Amino acid sequence: MKLSGQVRVTGIDIGRQPLRRIDGFGFCEAFQRARVMRELPEGPRREVLDLLMSRRTGAGLSILRLGIGSSTDSSGDRMLSVQPEDPGGPRAEPRLRWDRDDSGQLWLAREARRYGIRRFFASAWSAPGYMKDNGSDSDGGSLLPEWYESYARYLLGWTDLYRAEGIAVTDLAFTNEPDFTIDYASMRFTPAEAAAYTKVIGPRIRRAGLRLAGCDSYGWKGAVEYTLAVEEDPEAAALMDLHTGHPYEAPVDRPLPTRKPTWMSEWSPDGDTWNERWDDGSGFDGMAVARQIHDSFALGEVNGYVYWFGVSTGTTRAPIRVDDDGTGYRVAKRLWALAGWSRCVRPGAMALRVTCDHPDLLVTAFRNEGGGRVVVVLNTARETVRADLPGLEGTAWTTDEDRSMAPAGTVRGKAAFAPRSLTTLVTV
Repeated sequence: MKLSGQVRVTGIDIGRQPLRRIDGFGFCEAFQRARVMRELPEGPRREVLDLLMSRRTGAGLSILRLGIGSSTDSSGDRMLSVQPEDPGGPRAEPRLRWDRDDSGQLWLAREARRYGIRRFFASAWSAPGYMKDNGSDSDGGSLLPEWYESYARYLLGWTDLYRAEGIAVTDLAFTNEPDFTIDYASMRFTPAEAAAYTKVIGPRIRRAGLRLAGCDSYGWKGAVEYTLAVEEDPEAAALMDLHTGHPYEAPVDRPLPTRKPTWMSEWSPDGDTWNERWDDGSGFDGMAVARQIHDSFALGEVNGYVYWFGVSTGTTRAPIRVDDDGTGYRVAKRLWALAGWSRCVRPGAMALRVTCDHPDLLVTAFRNEGGGRVVVVLNTARETVRADLPGLEGTAWTTDEDRSMAPAGTVRGKAAFAPRSLTTLVTV
């Protein structure tokens, strides 16, 4: 790795004691985005799939988040419900309608499985409108108590439809951002209500062999409150398998108060233009995404990380943007920020303790199940930083304004990190 100019030598020490298991890194294509991907011409479509899920040339993402529809049609960004009409009341037999497409998500799930993905995380943004007190799946509103059991059957009926198609959903969330109201699919639960509903749906999910996830608060501070509400109720705590949160309203700045696994389960930066840059100070460039991933693992001590859309359209902050005519695509450096971790840190890896005496080097470290270590270093300084890494020998890949997970040479106990760059070091 090339050195340039005067540099400060620092030390990075990687511990050997495992801290927690890593579940993986993921993305979502709900709200018709899977259909956008599928409608690309064959060549670009395969290239986009490779960029997201290939471990050789792409990000190697290992979790697919699926959206459970609640709308009466699939126009615009709406997701069609598998039971769009009231079946005759809360006690009526379910009347599910399955189009074997699910806004393109079934196709994408099958593609994901071909790339080796086995973690399918299903999220419901809302119940159908007839189950709620506002009569709509949009604009917040609350689940009516008389529909509690029926809503649980509805969600598990959706997972059964996927299972019949060969896709085994592994994790199920009954709510998404329950503390946030928006003019598309959304539904409110207070922390106490979410804990209470956990006790309704939890036994059904346990019998179905799935993991229960919750509660995907809009901000990380809210995620702390929802986690506490569940953990302080012994019955609910025993049924919740995975605690989740989003850092839109408040950033990831601490671990969630639980011993259960936790995920940063949705995030993308704000912004109103498409941006492909690595480091321009916009807040939605590659560096900003890399910093947020680092903070999720270093400050939030999460077990899993799920970005928002992998592919979208218009002025998106997705890593990949489909062109307006639907025939091609563009790639942002955000993809390679993700890949700096997701390609090399595999499901089943263990997080390791890191100490570093340079304030501008942000370091996370992991040991994969096969024994190899992965050290990810974000250099936030505007100068090269040279470091001693005792006992570390392997290969390096670097992303910066000019490189995207580009080979950066061999590491043998020492390394130099380019200004404003992300470097992934991998040992055998």
